[in-house]
Amino acid sequence: MIQTLRYYLSEHPSIVGFRWTDSQSWGNTWVFLFISILAYIMLSVFLHLFLLLLFRHRRPLPLGPIPAVHSLSMALISFTIFAGILLSAAAEIRDTRWFWRRYKTTPFQWLLCFPLGTRPSGRVFFWSYIFYLSRFLHTFRTFFTIIRRRKLSFYQLFNHSILIFMSFLWLEFSQSLQVLAIILTTSIYSVVYGYRFWTAVGLPSKCFHFVNHCQIVLLGCNVICHVGVLLLHFLRGGCNGIGAWVLNSVLNGAILFFFLNFYVKLHLEKRKISAAGKETQTLVDSLKDKDN
Repeated sequence: MIQTLRYYLSEHPSIVGFRWTDSQSWGNTWVFLFISILAYIMLSVFLHLFLLLLFRHRRPLPLGPIPAVHSLSMALISFTIFAGILLSAAAEIRDTRWFWRRYKTTPFQWLLCFPLGTRPSGRVFFWSYIFYLSRFLHTFRTFFTIIRRRKLSFYQLFNHSILIFMSFLWLEFSQSLQVLAIILTTSIYSVVYGYRFWTAVGLPSKCFHFVNHCQIVLLGCNVICHVGVLLLHFLRGGCNGIGAWVLNSVLNGAILFFFLNFYVKLHLEKRKISAAGKETQTLVDSLKDKDN
């Protein structure tokens, strides 16, 4: 069983022989990238405005089991990518260990910093490509939010668009850090979407801010990893795709800024609601005392 899974996740000819080319990789052009992101934004805005005109009220529209099915699918896809890239990275380390010994490179350094001249081919780039495609499925949550809540979030549009764009850069420029970034992201997403499926089917929620806390952990890990890439780039003579990495860092910084802004506003609103509830309870208690 384990050998079969290992074969289909890291040793299959389609995985080993993968190339980021027009003939093997759907959606690998800059034209496709920008058109798809623009179509996603325009469709989201159109759907939001259409529903506001069609339904004057803001009561949520039922979607049935669709969000639960999407969450379960994304959890399974994320876990498959996590297992696949983990096994593929181990296979690459096994097959190229002799090369790393020659240049005094450790497996952890390779996870952070690809050697100069690395091409987007082979096992780990196959799973990077699958991760890139899965980002389009991830955008469906925007449409669920618009339909159910009649709410269009700038942060959600920006975050999903940037995730697609960064995933494309990883492949196009064989960018360093992508293996570790995919391992961290898919492991967190497996848990997050599993939790969303859990709550979508009506099971009890244990932590209201569970998803936000997972995103904070992921963003914190990304910041630490980016610092590691920067150090290795200057200490070991360069990392592959460093130009794309710089742009990636700027975009990650923007995502972090918008998320922290959203997180602070969420906590401020929660404190206001809590304070209002305490004031109401105090007023009720005082009226009871007067009646007594």
